Amino acid sequence: MKEKLAELLNDSIKELNVFVDDAYTSTEEGKKIFNIVLDSSEIIDLNKITAASRIINKIIDENSSILDDADELDIFSKEKGDNN
Repeated sequence: MKEKLAELLNDSIKELNVFVDDAYTSTEEGKKIFNIVLDSSEIIDLNKITAASRIINKIIDENSSILDDADELDIFSKEKGDNN
């Protein structure tokens, strides 16, 4: 699933210097959630994740079958911790 989604999205979001790190489904409170995890060599701030989400939502709307009948879509970034 990750590879197919990365192929579909990465070219469109590369200008933001982000890429798809993972994609998976989960169940939370009885809802099927389709999760897209973004990563970058930089810290992904709120503005960047919002811009990436807008791009991704448009692409997903055109390719809704990829959501695998999920109830919700969740797009988030990997957390960058302090390496010290």
